[in-house]
Amino acid sequence: MARPVSALTIAGSDSGGGAGIQADLRTFAAHGVHGLSAITALTAQNTRGVTAVHVPPVEFLRAQIDACFDDFDIGAVKLGMLASAPVIHAVADALEAHRPRWLVLDPVMVATSGARLLEPEALDALRTRLLPMADLLTPNIPEAELLLGASIADGADADAALAALRALGPGAVLLKGGHLAEGATVTDRYADDEATRRFRQPRMAVDGHGTGCTLASAIAANLCLGRPLAEAVRLAIGYVHAALRSGTRPGRSEVLVLGHFAARPTA
Repeated sequence: MARPVSALTIAGSDSGGGAGIQADLRTFAAHGVHGLSAITALTAQNTRGVTAVHVPPVEFLRAQIDACFDDFDIGAVKLGMLASAPVIHAVADALEAHRPRWLVLDPVMVATSGARLLEPEALDALRTRLLPMADLLTPNIPEAELLLGASIADGADADAALAALRALGPGAVLLKGGHLAEGATVTDRYADDEATRRFRQPRMAVDGHGTGCTLASAIAANLCLGRPLAEAVRLAIGYVHAALRSGTRPGRSEVLVLGHFAARPTA
């Protein structure tokens, strides 16, 4: 029996189950891809917000990553919450040693609640160590503003930001448009060496939890399945939109947790 291709998420854990490692593994499973995980941080979190963060020793993080690469055929790696500069350097060192086929970087910096999930001194390490290694960078508007040190107020700013983010070194950029006021449509802007594309979806009047984690993981899963990068992005955006439509509110807040398996691809 041939070994299936696996996807590895290196990210933080969400005790509320809606984002982070938990969302990543659900997304991999919904795509029929074996999911692996290396946990960078533990969060005390629910649908109302993040109340505490614990970062395990970086030596243990490296041991998790090495264990995964030593035993599994890893088709893609997704990076999520990397809380500190030492964590970023440890992850970069491990990825330089193992050289995954695909690297999708979701630069998790601020939670939906407003809690800061990336220490300020870690921003330079993220820019210099990981952005040049990434095949795809998937920031939202606030994350792009932090990476660039500039505000993004409208579509023209977003177009300029897309080019500026590419200049930081990633192979491709998907700038997510959910935070940008562009009417009834959400526009995600994508650029690689070959083309610039816009992916549009109707804006939904919901407060979704874990959408960024899920999108990056869905892209990684599609890459494991052999999809070209731009096609993996297109399919993942559709998956997240379907998961939002089938989401539920398991907590006491109005935050929606995505319906991963109701949205799973059929082909």
